[in-house]
Order: sequence, then C-alpha cells, then structure tokens
Amino acid sequence: MKANLFARISRVLIPLIFFSCSSNLDFDQVKDLKLEPVFAANLAYFDVPANQLIDDGGIHAGYDARNFDIFKDKFFNNRLKRVDFDIEIENTIDRSFYLNLQLINANDEIMETIPYPVPAYTGGQNIIKYPAQVFENQRLDLLKQTVKIGFAVLIASGPPLDEDSLGSLKLRSGATAYLVIE
Repeated sequence: MKANLFARISRVLIPLIFFSCSSNLDFDQVKDLKLEPVFAANLAYFDVPANQLIDDGGIHAGYDARNFDIFKDKFFNNRLKRVDFDIEIENTIDRSFYLNLQLINANDEIMETIPYPVPAYTGGQNIIKYPAQVFENQRLDLLKQTVKIGFAVLIASGPPLDEDSLGSLKLRSGATAYLVIE
C-alpha cells in the first residue's frame, strides 16, 4: 500500500517539477547590498572598596591606563561610522570624586579628557548614568588614534578614609559601534 501511494504521488509531483515557473534571477542586486551592523561591548569596569582608598582627608589621585587596540583591525576601522561610550558610576563612599577618562595615542599623549563628576554618597541609591559620549566624523578620527584609555580618579577633600571605611566606587562602561558595509 505504501509503494502504491508513493507511486501515485510521484506521478503527480514529478511533472510539476519540470513544468514549474521560474524567473530570471538578478544577481546584480548584490552590488546594492548595504549592511549596517551594530556591536556592543564592555569598555571598562572597576569596583574599588573605600578601605583601599586610605587617605588623610585631603585631595588625592589614582591612575590606571589600559591598552585599547581595537582600531588595529583595518576592516573594522575602515567601516566604522560611529561609536557611543556609555558610562555609569555608583558611589557609596562618603566622599565626592572626579573621574577623568583619557584617550591616549601611540606617543602617550592625552588627546582628549572626558570629565565625570561623582557626588558623595548621602544615603539611598547613588548611581549616575552620564549622557553617552558620541564619536562621529572628526571626533571619531581622533578616537581611532587611541591606543590606551586612562582613568584618573581624583578624590575630593572630605572625611578621612581608612581601613574601616565603608562603601565603594564602581564604574561600568560600554561601547556601541556602528558600522556600514557596502
């Protein structure tokens, strides 16, 4: 019975395959193809407990720089049209801070400094979401010269911090890259 059913279906389908309609395909449409992918990635993160920021209540600074070699890839670099940096800082320490994000070139020169004031913790939630830093056109060209990103943290004057101090300073940041592939 199965063979008989298969034979009947085959007699109907095989002629349809040979007499089916088709149209000419236009492979030149590929020339008009434009892709605009968007990539999101973590940029930097740190969480510094207050008891690691021991000071006498005066103004002090800390500094760290990280390699940032994403622009070495020519494919990525040539198709990049825009980058957005998103920064979020949470402060649960009874001191205010100033965070300076620095874009550093291959000659160890600071090309741009982006300041982020951080108010002292006064209770409750103290998460600050800063407006996105948008890099397009000339500013994007400057960013493409960046080989390191520096973080300078300036502790403003206030109550002394010691090994018993509570709270922390947290930074979360991300980058969104917009490409155009034609």
